Amino acid sequence: MNPIEMMNESLAYIRRYTKLKPEIGLILGSGLGSLTDEMTESVEIPFEDIPHFAKPTVEGHHGKLVIGNLNGVIVAALSGRYHYYEGYPLNVVTYPVRILGLLGVNKLILTNACGAVNLEFKPGELMVISDHLNLTFNNPLIGKNIDELGPRFPDASEIYHKNFRDIAKNAAKEMNIKLHDGVYAWWTGPSYETPAEIKMIRILGGDAIGMSTVPEALVASHMGMKVLGISCLTNMASGILPQKLSHQEVLDVAKEVKTSFQTLVKKIVCEMDKSNETNSI
Repeated sequence: MNPIEMMNESLAYIRRYTKLKPEIGLILGSGLGSLTDEMTESVEIPFEDIPHFAKPTVEGHHGKLVIGNLNGVIVAALSGRYHYYEGYPLNVVTYPVRILGLLGVNKLILTNACGAVNLEFKPGELMVISDHLNLTFNNPLIGKNIDELGPRFPDASEIYHKNFRDIAKNAAKEMNIKLHDGVYAWWTGPSYETPAEIKMIRILGGDAIGMSTVPEALVASHMGMKVLGISCLTNMASGILPQKLSHQEVLDVAKEVKTSFQTLVKKIVCEMDKSNETNSI
């Protein structure tokens, strides 16, 4: 079965449960999936029920598609995501992004929990992604291009949309939430980085390090979506502080800042909905 046929099967299954047509999509990272609890008139579909979706294996990632009303805006939210380190190929990791685009999403908010590399950052703070470093040296667009979805050689000069970054910064300022601006580095995981690797990433210009987001951003951009990325800085990266890193720390800090983070995302969704940015899909 070719990719377009697979995607049509996935879409047909989802459309059996809802006719809503979201223009804004959300991908909710570790510990942030409960934002879907605030959606009304919503439909929840587990990933494993949707044809050609895999099942997430990571704690903190529920693995469900939720389509509904968030503060008066129709959105499609992925509560949980797939990661390269789970052993899935990148076309599987990014498959839900393709489906969001085909559902009508033209504005995508990517969130994640990650480590702070910039020494001026602190755990519990947030960062809007201005650009990224792909340190896996892999790309979800490798292979035969799906011409119906995007060009063979997509531009990557502004994957994270400047207007949406400005919307996020203004919203954070109004809410008195500290929001840094920085470069996100994508690491394969699942092991955390060594202190020497963190020094390298800092020299290369990375401000934060994580194990997701970049492949999704590349695929969304390929389809013409306007992307906003926001990171929750849950810990200082390896070697900065004396303690060892753990996934539990990531979940605990994400839980502490959950309320302010989710309130910010809701405000951003409303402002993005008012913007005139359109999709080129």
